Amino acid sequence: MLFSRTIKNTIAGIFLLVSSVSFAQKEDVKTLPIGQVVPLLDYKMENLDGKMLQLGSLSGEKGLLVVFSCNTCPFVVGSDNFEGWEKQYNDLMKFASDRGYKMVLINSNEAKRGDDDSPEAMKKRAAEKGYTMPYVIDKNSQLADAFGARTTPHVYLLNKKMELIYTGAIDNKVDGKRSSDENYLKNAIEAASSGKEIELTTTPPRGCSIKRVKK
Repeated sequence: MLFSRTIKNTIAGIFLLVSSVSFAQKEDVKTLPIGQVVPLLDYKMENLDGKMLQLGSLSGEKGLLVVFSCNTCPFVVGSDNFEGWEKQYNDLMKFASDRGYKMVLINSNEAKRGDDDSPEAMKKRAAEKGYTMPYVIDKNSQLADAFGARTTPHVYLLNKKMELIYTGAIDNKVDGKRSSDENYLKNAIEAASSGKEIELTTTPPRGCSIKRVKK
């Protein structure tokens, strides 16, 4: 039993290591450049409560935090070797809100819409984890395509003009060679909310590839 568990943990660790490198680069898409006003601000997406929401109307006083997420990726939900970034979502929501930013989760996994990323599965996940932010459906991955989102998670921090000011990973917890913990996203929010320059505006997104429907 101990041996099999060790093997399982080792395999999970290898999966995370490989995924953090290869899955982040799998989609042949280019993310938006820093400083650009994001597209599709009036694009309507269905929230879990049935309401149709638009990015343009979700911004807080200082801006909006957009996180592409899902229900199953181990980088989101966790594994034996990594707790998963989902555990930070509610804390990030409060951290951002306290500094004038709203937050929204986007599910663009259209290829899994009839299965693990169905509306019903999304509602169940949100209820189980107590999501405090909207969790919306990006039909046919339209917003993900427009943003150039690659992974779950992949974050985009927007200012009040809806210009991109940070994009990439939440932190460096899956980077094997890190010498210290760095919370890229919180650092960006803190700097921007204080009127300071964001030192690191772009980092490599880490996670599983967004499951697009092949066209």
